[in-house]
Amino acid sequence: MAIPTPKYSTLSQVQQALHRGDINVEALVAHYLQQIEASQELNIYVEIYAEEARAKAKKLDQRIAAGEEDLGRLYGMVISHKDVICYQDHGVTAGSKMLEGFESLFSATAVERLMAEDAIMIGRVNCDEFAMGSTNETSHYGPTRNGADPDKVPGGSSGASAVAVQMDTCLISLGSDTGGSVRQPAGFCGVLGMKPSYGRISRHGLLAYGSSFDQIGILAHSVADIAASLEVMAGADDYDSTVSQAEVPAYSQLLAKAEKRKIAYFDTALKHPELDPEVRSASEKLIQELQAQGHQVEAVPFKYLDYIIPAYYVLTTAEASSNLSRYDGVRFGHRSSEARTLIDTYKKSRTEGFGTEVKRRIMLGTFVLSAGYYDAYYAKAQKVRQLVYQATKEILSAYDFILMPTAPSTAWNLGESLDDPVKMYLADIFTVQANMCGIPALALPLGTHSNGLPMGVQFMADTLQEADLLSFVHQIIEH
Repeated sequence: MAIPTPKYSTLSQVQQALHRGDINVEALVAHYLQQIEASQELNIYVEIYAEEARAKAKKLDQRIAAGEEDLGRLYGMVISHKDVICYQDHGVTAGSKMLEGFESLFSATAVERLMAEDAIMIGRVNCDEFAMGSTNETSHYGPTRNGADPDKVPGGSSGASAVAVQMDTCLISLGSDTGGSVRQPAGFCGVLGMKPSYGRISRHGLLAYGSSFDQIGILAHSVADIAASLEVMAGADDYDSTVSQAEVPAYSQLLAKAEKRKIAYFDTALKHPELDPEVRSASEKLIQELQAQGHQVEAVPFKYLDYIIPAYYVLTTAEASSNLSRYDGVRFGHRSSEARTLIDTYKKSRTEGFGTEVKRRIMLGTFVLSAGYYDAYYAKAQKVRQLVYQATKEILSAYDFILMPTAPSTAWNLGESLDDPVKMYLADIFTVQANMCGIPALALPLGTHSNGLPMGVQFMADTLQEADLLSFVHQIIEH
């Protein structure tokens, strides 16, 4: 299956075509629905909102024809969302049997804000169960496949969001990023993926995995569309006490800013034994190109790289153990028909409702929080997180950005990591740092490997420095 050339790769192109009369919104939605149909074998969507997307498109066409001047900023933007983000009166199941048939009573703040600006939601896409995975294989709905090679994984847990953009079934897709779940799939699928700073976008309506790590992210073809959608979604929200109160910059108006930057990279990353030689070579070539453009790019020491993954999995599984305790067969979610007592209800419902990887992480999290092991594991992991945070902040006080590959290799074969979860965990080695520190990170394509698969690279910036990060990556792509 060939990856299609996007009909439109930016919202600006869409809106210009609408005003020239080259296309109308109904035809645009019809195009994306055709693309969804054509890519069914990749198992991207778990629910398609065909009729309501057509209905909203028809109303937008009427408003455009009437010459209305108060159209929302995102009219013509067709969006999909990951199956962990709530959309009122639509299903949300986190790719799990536990929530099979459940419909959300409200919309996530991010979704509400996008819809208020006349974006069109076209469907809900697959994901690893409760966003726990790096391959999109742990879903109750079965694996999503990579459009570049259907025998390969798309990455995870927002793998279907990446493939939805890759296969031109929507203009952008909303994912979530707890330890790289937007950026690693972006790298595997050859699209752009951004994780904003922790708290930049409200988490209200995002099903929780690791509450101090989770962040709604964006996958797209263009930096401009990431900037435009982030500008709409970001900002204070009464429903999320952890959201940033800082003013939201006009990201979409700041992309033209071109400055020479100071960029750090880690020798320990580029010389890591697990890093594919071609990914290393492509990263080094990018460094040379940036230096030739006048940017200052230097290697800096970072001694905590190999400590990040163990600390991350101790902390996130501990938070998952707590967050997923609500799915108990009593309040909502799957309830076992075999249960006869209260304890039976808890045990059987959770045993039947959760998949293997989710059970593994809940048990690990419960273990590290238990009385005899809390100090040995959880408390120590928190100390490592603080050390990583301090070291990262120190680097970002002297440099504008940190450059890092998105993953040690290109996408691997379906089924390859299911029997070796540690291999899957280690694949997050380059992406977890941004979540540990709550800083923004943006992944972009790095070319094609000799095996025909996409490669990716990412840049991290200091907290709430999304404007600088977006303008810099925009500059790289446009150069």
